[in-house]
Amino acid sequence: MSFLKPDPPQPPDPIRTAAGATATNVGTAVANQQMNNINQITPQGALTYSQTGTFNWTDPTTGSTYNIPLTTATQSLSPDQQNLQSLGMQSQTNLAGLASQQSGQLQNMLATPFSPAWNTPGAGGMDWLWSTPQAQTGYADVGGQQRSLGNYGQQQGAFGDAGDITRTYGPSDNFSADRSRVEEALYGRIDPKLQQDRQALETRLQDQGIRYGSTAYNQAMDDWNRQSTDARLAVTAAGGQEQQRMMEMAAQRAGFQNAAQQQAYTQALGRGTFANQAQAQQFQEMLNAGTFANQAQTQDYQQAALRAQFANSAAAQNMARMQMLYGAQNQQRAQSLAEQYAQRNQPINEISALMSGSQVKDPSFVPTGRENIATTDYAGLVNNRFNQDLQNYQTQSNNANQLIGGLFGAIAGAGRGVASDRRVKEDIDKVGTIFAAGPDDAKELPIYEYKYKGKFDDGQRHVGPMAQDVEQIDKEAVFTKKGVKHIKPTKLGSILKVA
Repeated sequence: MSFLKPDPPQPPDPIRTAAGATATNVGTAVANQQMNNINQITPQGALTYSQTGTFNWTDPTTGSTYNIPLTTATQSLSPDQQNLQSLGMQSQTNLAGLASQQSGQLQNMLATPFSPAWNTPGAGGMDWLWSTPQAQTGYADVGGQQRSLGNYGQQQGAFGDAGDITRTYGPSDNFSADRSRVEEALYGRIDPKLQQDRQALETRLQDQGIRYGSTAYNQAMDDWNRQSTDARLAVTAAGGQEQQRMMEMAAQRAGFQNAAQQQAYTQALGRGTFANQAQAQQFQEMLNAGTFANQAQTQDYQQAALRAQFANSAAAQNMARMQMLYGAQNQQRAQSLAEQYAQRNQPINEISALMSGSQVKDPSFVPTGRENIATTDYAGLVNNRFNQDLQNYQTQSNNANQLIGGLFGAIAGAGRGVASDRRVKEDIDKVGTIFAAGPDDAKELPIYEYKYKGKFDDGQRHVGPMAQDVEQIDKEAVFTKKGVKHIKPTKLGSILKVA
């Protein structure tokens, strides 16, 4: 079978590519040389370029021979500059002869060693500077700074015992024993009387004919029990009053004791505070005395420092004066020696000037811009074109492979037929075509990417042809089942074009 798949591109010939690149580079170099050989004419002269021959160069890689032009640059002077050149050469000849005559006289002068004149001033002496007063690096003792104070007493950090605070009062049972004694005493008085009253009530009820357990009997006994309970409650209340009275007395005694302890604490605190205030006053007085002493010592120090600064200023002034005298003496000597050296060097300088002569100014040419033609990367262009063709080939091959894979993937496992009716598909996108068999052997079968809808939907996208398109190529390759067109897998080979 033959599908829409391109042929791979042919790689470039390296020899031909190298030959093309070399020819391009040689041509560019020759063009750059011709562009930059600019003739110039100035008031001082002219600069001209002319081709004086060629050079044959053979490329060792390709064997190609190239004729490279050879250029000569010629510089000529203007008539006025040429006249100055001739006169200058004549002047130099005359001056050279004069310098030759005068150089003989220098032999006698240079044969005598140089000796300063007898009246040349002497150099300044270092003893002038050593005789200046030395700088003062210290001054008289101004006394030590007071760094400590005398004994001003210790601060009182504690005071006498004021006694413990009374935090509890009365017995540990809060006078419950005293309360019990009061209740027992009262019960001892009322219990016999209550028993007598009960017996008298029971006798009276019997005399009245009220039987034990009757309603009247129970009511009479309930009245007596309430009276007895009230009496006992009165005894309990009296015991509680007695307990409360004793607790209040104990609380009063504890309060009196705490008031006395507070008074003792306040008095001891007052004595401690007074002692600390006296100690602080004494410390402040001694601190003031130490501060006064340090201020006096600082004043003495400042005065001594000012005296030392004055002495050093005077020494520096004297040193500057001596340095000025030292420098003036040396400057006077240097000036005298310079005059003597000038007298000795003047003949030598005159001969040097004669020998140097007058020079002719060379022509000055205007700097011209250097124009360069960029070299063409012939090999790079050829390789880039090959890489582009190769990428296009790979892309087209991949697309063809995807079409073929999608086509056969749609047919694989289809059983007796493939439901390829366009009516049962949706989200249809055309992805390419393949050559198909037909009357003119040039018919193309479109290939689509799609998904099924309705009961055919399997949740995936598929690639393949439409039954209606296959039917136009080969009606035998399509059959209808339950109103849906299917492609026969066995007829798929007859659809594609055979190479």
